Amino acid sequence: MLKGLAITPPVLGRIAIGKVVERNGKRLPEKDDQFTLTSQVQYDGQWLLHPLDKDLRTSATEKLRAIPVRLLFNDPQLNFRAHYALFDRSSGRPLCIGDGEQCKRRTQEGIQSLPCPSPDGCPLAQGGHCKPYGRLNVSIGDEDALGSFVFRTTGYNSIRTLSARLEYFRALSGDRLACLPLELRLRGKSTRQSHGTPIYYVDLTLRQGMTVEQALQEAKALDQARQEAGFDQSALDQAARNGFANGAFEDTEEDGGQVLEEFYPDTVPSAQSSTRKPNLQQRLAHKAQGDAGDVTHPNTEVSP
Repeated sequence: MLKGLAITPPVLGRIAIGKVVERNGKRLPEKDDQFTLTSQVQYDGQWLLHPLDKDLRTSATEKLRAIPVRLLFNDPQLNFRAHYALFDRSSGRPLCIGDGEQCKRRTQEGIQSLPCPSPDGCPLAQGGHCKPYGRLNVSIGDEDALGSFVFRTTGYNSIRTLSARLEYFRALSGDRLACLPLELRLRGKSTRQSHGTPIYYVDLTLRQGMTVEQALQEAKALDQARQEAGFDQSALDQAARNGFANGAFEDTEEDGGQVLEEFYPDTVPSAQSSTRKPNLQQRLAHKAQGDAGDVTHPNTEVSP
């Protein structure tokens, strides 16, 4: 195994609740009130739909607001990794990942482990440079037992709800989280900060029509069948844990470029722009306090 390279769950596609559109020379996120399943291939600046997107809709006009899923792992933190994250706005390179206590940060001396005071207390995070950032991997369909679709979010509501649900379901099922029949569900709410306009966030529930007792019985039966077939869930969880720990940062520069486009739209320069700001790594090296021109939307729940 190559050291320094995080080994992450194989990704078959993306789960989005919006898309990126070209407007005034910039690629900007456009909100939506439904899920979209895309492949990992882009054409003419747009992600191509995954075949499962059509399969999950009963009609071409139906909005996809619930997706039946299973999880890959029993450990909630392997399924959903949520951190405070800071990216270089020019390259998309991850620079600092923290949990509110400790962080890993790229410096001129290499990657260092440092205290993490959370974005509110970190001078490098001022101006919206650092956000909560979560990645959820789920299995959809039965074609690939280890393949997954990834949902990325910087929304507080999605991160808080998904984290709670995973911990609760793991406890409720007797550590059979990977065997539970679950469903990703899109929910809406209005807040003071949204000025009454609905925002949408992602929840994780039991599949529609199932009681807790029915879901637990199905999870227990599937767990027993897997054990009889030789399926070692504990070893799978440990392999995933080792893979994540193999690299300092889960996201590559390629992933980071998508993150910038999706979650930092106002900081992505126009294609016509000929001026280039100093990148964040340069500001980090000089202990800069942030760029007043960088504006983000930390309360936006809908992410393409």
